[in-house]
Amino acid sequence: MTIRAQQTSNDYRILVEPAQGEVTAWHGAQLLARSTKARIMHETRLPPAVYFPLEDVTAKLVPSADYRTFCPFKGTAHYSDVVAGDQTFPKAAWSYLHALPEGQAVEGHVAFAPAAVTRIETAAGRIPEIQTGNITGPTVDWLLREAWLEKTPESLLSALGRKLVQDGIAVSRLTILIWSLHPMIAGRHIVWTRDGDTVESRYPSYDLLESPRYQNSPLRHVADGLGGIRQKLDTNPQEFNFPVIEELRAAGVTDYVAMPLAFSDGRINVMTLASDHPKGFTTANLGLVFECSALISRLFEVFALASNATSLLETYLGKRTGARVLGGEIRRGDGDVIDAAILFCDLRHSTRLETELGRVDYMRELNRFFETTTDVVNAHDGEVLKFIGDAVLAIFPAGSDHAKACRQALESAKNIVKALETPPDGDDRRLECAIGIAFGEVAYGNVGSRERLDFTVIGSAANIAARLGDHGKVIGHRILATKDVAGTAGQGIKPLGALELHNVTGLVDAVAVRAGSPSA
Repeated sequence: MTIRAQQTSNDYRILVEPAQGEVTAWHGAQLLARSTKARIMHETRLPPAVYFPLEDVTAKLVPSADYRTFCPFKGTAHYSDVVAGDQTFPKAAWSYLHALPEGQAVEGHVAFAPAAVTRIETAAGRIPEIQTGNITGPTVDWLLREAWLEKTPESLLSALGRKLVQDGIAVSRLTILIWSLHPMIAGRHIVWTRDGDTVESRYPSYDLLESPRYQNSPLRHVADGLGGIRQKLDTNPQEFNFPVIEELRAAGVTDYVAMPLAFSDGRINVMTLASDHPKGFTTANLGLVFECSALISRLFEVFALASNATSLLETYLGKRTGARVLGGEIRRGDGDVIDAAILFCDLRHSTRLETELGRVDYMRELNRFFETTTDVVNAHDGEVLKFIGDAVLAIFPAGSDHAKACRQALESAKNIVKALETPPDGDDRRLECAIGIAFGEVAYGNVGSRERLDFTVIGSAANIAARLGDHGKVIGHRILATKDVAGTAGQGIKPLGALELHNVTGLVDAVAVRAGSPSA
């Protein structure tokens, strides 16, 4: 991929010049600094900043060791509290101990935040501001006009990488880490590589976030709000000690930047850029990226919002039901009347378990029950519709195949019983359940108040399934099903005749189904 001279006009620059004559900084009548060697820094779209030699600062400075910020041009700023008379201003002074090339003229100098300085007096009078123009060029035009057409975050990142290269920025690797709202996946880490124009998505788990590799990485540093990072490998190689930097150096990287991408909810995501140009990134290169970062962030946030909405709906409603809600079925009464097998699975001896085990261990066992049941139902093309206390309501839509839906429900019930009888390693506790299965026509959709809805199934089949489960506890059978459901079960069923069930109108012809284990 050819790298041309940068075409974007954004005149981003940093200019440092010596102040003329004496300069003083005051908080009211309290002198903070007095110097004839002060320097004035002009940076695009920022007010002029006056830097005083440390020896000319008269205010007491107390280092804030736990707080730093990052500038891709000047380096890492170290902060101090400013004590002026009987007042203390937290983090109101900063300095660059190991400045990057653009900021070396103020290395070791101190600047004050507006909170601590009520006025600065100079021999030359008012400090003029440099004039800046508008940011324009191919990358900016693309971001404003075409970037929104990309269909995935992967295609957006690869298109951004190509556009930056075409605009003269020697970026060899571009990544973005977007946090997610998912019970198992912490986020999506997308990596674009210029050579080969390849893009790869990784999905780190929450466990991975505890690993030493992540804990000692630029991604964690930025995501935790500790500021961004720039490491020019020929200028400040020792300022940060991240193992990934050595890996990048071995791959030919000469300059590395990790910067925050804040979403509108305040969550800090991370974008990184690596360059293999002998001189790394220029001020204009990084000026373009940083000036466009807010727009880049919003483009990725659109994808994140859609992904998070899908994850949340699937997590709380299931994939099939979540897709229906996301597809627009969000009004009370929206839904369908369908034929389905309904499975109701209740954890037995739940109250006793909670008393014997205590809250923490009981919750662990309850989650094992829910996870086992959900995994089995999903494996048989069913869907867990909801957890009700210590019970699970699952649905197996029939479509045009009544027998298949019943077989799936019955096989799920047998496998749930067997799986719960097999404790995980290190646990000798077998869990027991009571399962009821019925088939029939149910309303599958939204019910509730105008402002609080529940997507569920309503119908006699759901009620019968729950009551069969209750009856199974009384007569000592783990799986009860209506006779029409068990007609597909073959061997291993015991007719129970017509049962009178609580809150069910009429008798229900039912059978007990053997799970296949000796204890069933």
